[in-house]
Amino acid sequence: MRSEILRQIKDMEYRDKKRTDRRPERSGASRDRTPHGGRGREHETELPEGVIVGRNAVLELLKSGRSIDKLLVKEGELEGSAKLIVAEAAARGIPVVHTERAGLDRICGGLNHQGVIVYAAAKEYVSIDDILATAAERGEPPFVLVLDGIEDPYNLGAIIRTAECAGVHGVIIPKRRSATLSAAVEKTSAGALEYMAIARVPNLTAAVEELKEKGLWVYAAEAGGQPLHSTSMTGPVAVVMGGEGTGVSQLLRSKCDFTVSVPLCGRINSLNVSAAAAVVLYEVRNQRDDA
Repeated sequence: MRSEILRQIKDMEYRDKKRTDRRPERSGASRDRTPHGGRGREHETELPEGVIVGRNAVLELLKSGRSIDKLLVKEGELEGSAKLIVAEAAARGIPVVHTERAGLDRICGGLNHQGVIVYAAAKEYVSIDDILATAAERGEPPFVLVLDGIEDPYNLGAIIRTAECAGVHGVIIPKRRSATLSAAVEKTSAGALEYMAIARVPNLTAAVEELKEKGLWVYAAEAGGQPLHSTSMTGPVAVVMGGEGTGVSQLLRSKCDFTVSVPLCGRINSLNVSAAAAVVLYEVRNQRDDA
């Protein structure tokens, strides 16, 4: 099936190229013809880092096997190679988002996107087994962080930075309802993303069940749980942190072995998720060092 899709893609690439060659080529520069001192000016349009546009470029990226966070396609009936691009993305499990043309135009700043845009990940994702293998190579009990719906890239980057400093072996995020490994995440992590293994899974509940089957104790950080500092969190551990404003989902929380909460002694009844993650992860770190 996959080989047939790729064969059809090559055929459509050729036909698309012939159609495109008949039209004026639009490069990465968009022209502003507003007179200024009697002259027109050119403005370079720079795409956000990791954003790839145009059917041929997207096809090549899909065929390369590089990690892709999501594919945006223009709403409406798909034509030509766009239909095959969507089929290939679906075969690889890449989320496909149908978007109005105006939304695609805003992302591209006027470049000819041909109805397709992809967001490539800032680094390659790994599997849960890869994360556990990292722990085994270091001779340490697994220490895993599961993030349920962290949608702010700056929070995700800050959490990854803290996780790397605390000795976490890997972070698990969901394919949907989560920030992706964008340039903003990479920058906020202050380089930690390069050293942190990230797994991206279609179902967090199934991922937690897999961790439990492989011997990890799973702790959800949520209000109303047992006090963090009086809970034993040594041995193979997975910590689950919930999203901004929503916390850990009820279904995922029900699959966890324990619920722990950070003590709050002031008038504000919650911490930012990146701050809460730092408190919980370093409690695990301290208990490991003292064991």
